[in-house]
Amino acid sequence: MLKDSLIGIEKEGLRVSDSGSIANTKHPYALGSALTNPYITTDFSESLVELVTPPLRSSQALAFLAKTQQYLYHNLANNESFWTASMPCIINGKTNIPIAKYGTSNHGKMKYVYRLGLANRYGYTMQSIAGIHFNYSYSKDFFSKYKSIIQPKADIRDFIDNNYMALSRNIIRYGWIIFYLFGASSAICKSFVKGSKHDSLVEFDDNSLYGVYATSLRMGDIGYQDIKNKTTANYDNLNSYIQSLKYSMETSCYDYELIGLKKSGEYQQLNTNILQIENEYYSAVRPKPTYVFNQKPLDTLKENGISYIELRSLDINSLNPIGIDQAQINFLEIFILFCLLTESPPITKTEQEEINNINRLVAHKGRLKSLMVKYQNQEVLLKKLGLTIIDKVKLCAELFSLETQHSIKDIIKRMDNPDLTPSAIILRQMRENNQGFFDYINSLSKKYKADFLKQKIDKKHFKYMDENAITSHLKQAKMEQENNLSFDNFLANYFNK
Repeated sequence: MLKDSLIGIEKEGLRVSDSGSIANTKHPYALGSALTNPYITTDFSESLVELVTPPLRSSQALAFLAKTQQYLYHNLANNESFWTASMPCIINGKTNIPIAKYGTSNHGKMKYVYRLGLANRYGYTMQSIAGIHFNYSYSKDFFSKYKSIIQPKADIRDFIDNNYMALSRNIIRYGWIIFYLFGASSAICKSFVKGSKHDSLVEFDDNSLYGVYATSLRMGDIGYQDIKNKTTANYDNLNSYIQSLKYSMETSCYDYELIGLKKSGEYQQLNTNILQIENEYYSAVRPKPTYVFNQKPLDTLKENGISYIELRSLDINSLNPIGIDQAQINFLEIFILFCLLTESPPITKTEQEEINNINRLVAHKGRLKSLMVKYQNQEVLLKKLGLTIIDKVKLCAELFSLETQHSIKDIIKRMDNPDLTPSAIILRQMRENNQGFFDYINSLSKKYKADFLKQKIDKKHFKYMDENAITSHLKQAKMEQENNLSFDNFLANYFNK
């Protein structure tokens, strides 16, 4: 039944010009409409491309991503490359980070205003960080068999929702191991932190900073942990999760009131609430419903339940042309099973504080062999705690094929030897090549583009991408023609549903 699980991958990446700065050109028309193309879109910035696979078996998902990335390269301008790191290239102030635009339809305007709100609330620079989201779902047959063993009398919908929430809590508990094993953002360009304090970082060269023992600065204080959300979602059960986020979406925030809803008649954010919409809540994992057009995701969750979970703590692995490989996917699948099968009580406030502290320490100092962390109110060696988790993950691996078990052996070794982690290897290669962060990533980005352009293309996939691009432009045009409400009324209707 595990073989029937489905995986989806969402990979973000900046389009970068030859000069080394974020490309200020429009999203390439040949890639389709960023509003309606299901496979190639944009995230915060017009230059922050997002490649999306449909739900597929793991090897199929990786192949789809690789072929779509190749398609992207064939449609980039000659003087642009696809940045192969989570932390951005050279940033020359907020004007260098153009907010993504989605046309004149009300849906398109809403996506733009939401992003403008993010910029006004958290700043432009942080929004230029990229990553990989890993979506995972178990088959209905799996849950049916699992229910018959664990809780035969339970309602199947409740059983699925409760188990997805339980594994989500454990991902929050043990998720630090993801950015220890796979963190690949131990160095940054100085321009990213220009004008701000960075006491935890040291100078690599005139243009680069790094964390001596860092694993994922993206997940640390200069990255996503720097976003001071004024809410914490309640993962006790699906209803608590929905209600906690709804409260934040319906409660005004004084700091955001100061920004103002409009300036000179132009929207600056969707509203002045703690969260504009549910997607603004930054978390390592989200329970997700199957998408329903023009319906708030929380409403869809309430009506239809959880369809999959979205793991959001993955850095782009600069050492790999695609940013992720099959061994990593295999490990994540086993880790998620470990999180499902392991007891998962509600997370208390005290435990959440411990989790936050471990996450912060691992992001900035995770490769320090003597690193101590507070776990269950005791000081423990991080390595010892990690090896305990790894031992349980290995037990879960026995439920998978021998090939899958073998593929994760090198990954498991990283827990005992931090020099084998991507974050350590990247720093080592930077030193060996005498390259700072920008030069190192820029050379890799150009190499990967050249390599992909030399490879034989999958004509069937390219034709499929072309057809989707054309269809997406037609869909956007139709939406713009059918605009029959003012944007004010559109937003009022959306939020009052």
